[in-house]
Amino acid sequence: MKHPPTAGESAPSPNAETAEPAAPVRLTSKDIAKLVGVSQATVSNAINRPHLVAPKTREEIVRIMAASGYSVNSSARALKSGIGQAIGVVVLDVANPFWGEVVKGIETVTAPGQTPLIIGSSNEDAQTERRILESFESQGVRGILIAPTHANLPILRRFQAKGIRVVLLDRDDPQGEFPSMSLDHAAGAATAARFLLEGGHRRMALVNGSSEISWCSSRSRGFHAECARVAAARVREFNMAAMTVEEGLRSVPALLAIAPAVTAVFCANDMLALGVLKGLAQRGIEVPGAISVVGYDDAMFSELLSPGLTTVRQSAAAIGRQAGLLMTSGDAAEAGPAALPQPQLVVRGSARALAEAER
Repeated sequence: MKHPPTAGESAPSPNAETAEPAAPVRLTSKDIAKLVGVSQATVSNAINRPHLVAPKTREEIVRIMAASGYSVNSSARALKSGIGQAIGVVVLDVANPFWGEVVKGIETVTAPGQTPLIIGSSNEDAQTERRILESFESQGVRGILIAPTHANLPILRRFQAKGIRVVLLDRDDPQGEFPSMSLDHAAGAATAARFLLEGGHRRMALVNGSSEISWCSSRSRGFHAECARVAAARVREFNMAAMTVEEGLRSVPALLAIAPAVTAVFCANDMLALGVLKGLAQRGIEVPGAISVVGYDDAMFSELLSPGLTTVRQSAAAIGRQAGLLMTSGDAAEAGPAALPQPQLVVRGSARALAEAER
């Protein structure tokens, strides 16, 4: 039995073969701040808002974090450049099935490599979009896929200047500032107009979203241009606050107030069309007997309606996949518009040709 050493007797040194290794010293953010000679808030910013910290200071914080075991992971490595592994995605309306399909398309590219996506929904509001972008910036994302409002292009330029890749989602970039992935929305809308004109419709309405949204403007341009080919054709356009079911429903009283009554309505997306169909049904107005309705997107619910919705199909999943390829490969040739199926009309029961007596 071993006894503790008596006075003047030194304790035996531990056996080198059996001694437990000393546990590494784990520093707190306060300790790191003291070692670097900065405030604790600066250390916090280096972790959560790296763009706010000078590169040399950030590098020193990262070095000490790694040496102390504070954070030996991808987050710490990302702090060296302020750029992490996640990709931020900003869509107009996460409740719209079209955008859900776009995100699924993106995931076919990012999921195999386990690149995380952070999804934000702007709800077509510039201020909401700005807050989402600022949040992405603070998280140090490696790239942004975005269907942007015009107002926030300066923020995207700032991302690009920092080396964070920006790809515009389902939007053209005529100035060539950013890589973009988009279909010919004007051509798709022209296809819908041509179908209605060939069916004898001459008094039509266009229920659209904001002209600040590029594809709303493109679809308007394509529809009006095609209708202008027929001298007797008349189109009244209604720009709604958002491209939602609620706004489609809200447009119906204005549609019915037009004199003489319109015989066909083209909606700039299927959510607006669903609202128009609901509003007409509430008033006992038959579709397509009294009025034809055509949408855009071919959302998954379109064929499930009664009658089924005639609509312009664009492959949301293909748009997302090609945008994802453009983000991850940086090769415009690999992910260019030529790889995308062009919009095409899907004819169902919500629209009909007029009889001679009705024209």
